[in-house]
Amino acid sequence: MAKRAHHYRLRLEHLAAAAPNQPTHPPLELEFDNHDDIFQIVERLENRPLFTEPSQATEFAIGLKLFSEVMLKNRENPLFAEFRPAFSAFMKKLKSGPTTEEQAST
Repeated sequence: MAKRAHHYRLRLEHLAAAAPNQPTHPPLELEFDNHDDIFQIVERLENRPLFTEPSQATEFAIGLKLFSEVMLKNRENPLFAEFRPAFSAFMKKLKSGPTTEEQAST
């Protein structure tokens, strides 16, 4: 039986190039599954004082979940062998950090 997963569609639009002579690209759209509720993760990270800009929590959460799910689905790939222990330590540190509310109460 297949594992339960959340199903998402992501659309990335190139709104402006860095320089006037550079082209913009057509949108990329992909559908993917993830074992986590990414919207819930975004909300949790937005409530933590991790980044200078609030939108960075959303960027970080989406990028992290896209990357980590690909790594999880390809756990036997030698590309990730050296990185996996550091990533595991990073995730434990991220998950153990306080929320904004917890910091305010200290």
